[in-house]
Amino acid sequence: PALWRDQELFFQINLDLAVRGLTGLVLLFNTYVIYQQLVIKRLRQQLGQQIEYMVRLEVRAEQFEKLSVLDPLTGLYNRRSSDMRLRAEVERSRRHAHPLTLVMFDLNNFKQINDRHGHPAGDQVLKEFGDRLQKAVRVSDVAVRLGGDEFMVILPECQPDQVVHMLDRLHNIEVTFRGTRLPVSFSVGWAGFQAGESAEHLLERADQALYADKRTRKEQAV
Repeated sequence: PALWRDQELFFQINLDLAVRGLTGLVLLFNTYVIYQQLVIKRLRQQLGQQIEYMVRLEVRAEQFEKLSVLDPLTGLYNRRSSDMRLRAEVERSRRHAHPLTLVMFDLNNFKQINDRHGHPAGDQVLKEFGDRLQKAVRVSDVAVRLGGDEFMVILPECQPDQVVHMLDRLHNIEVTFRGTRLPVSFSVGWAGFQAGESAEHLLERADQALYADKRTRKEQAV
């Protein structure tokens, strides 16, 4: 009996040690799980912050891209971006013999509007003309504000005699500024791409046509 009691005591001690060891392992495992959860939560927070930072960077990049290619007042393409697009369209027309027409605009009496009503009135006139011009062109066309009151439209796949259809959509433009109605008129000139010519030469011919129209309007007004 004494030997049996010693064996029971031995087994009891070993059982207690085993239970304590198992309890320790469970506690250690739970501690490890909690630690991993904290690490995962921290990683998720860091990942969320990085994603948010990347989104902000992407938004800024888009804003910078827009600023680099668009006119901030009218939302049309600016001169810099239009130069690249015009060269690309000229090269495409040269290779594939596709028609291409370049149209130049100049607002009439714009300086008088600024002098009489101030630059806010002039800005509103530019915005309204830019909006109407954008609505008058096709999706494939490129409407540009060159600067000041000068505008341009690049018309791929368009013959010069088709420009009148676009001009018909630009009649009767009027801006109301502080109760004053300001009619908006423009001079216009255009030129169709000729085989072998450069973008600069096409632009020069369209510009010459514009100034010829301006001279005619001045002579008629006298």
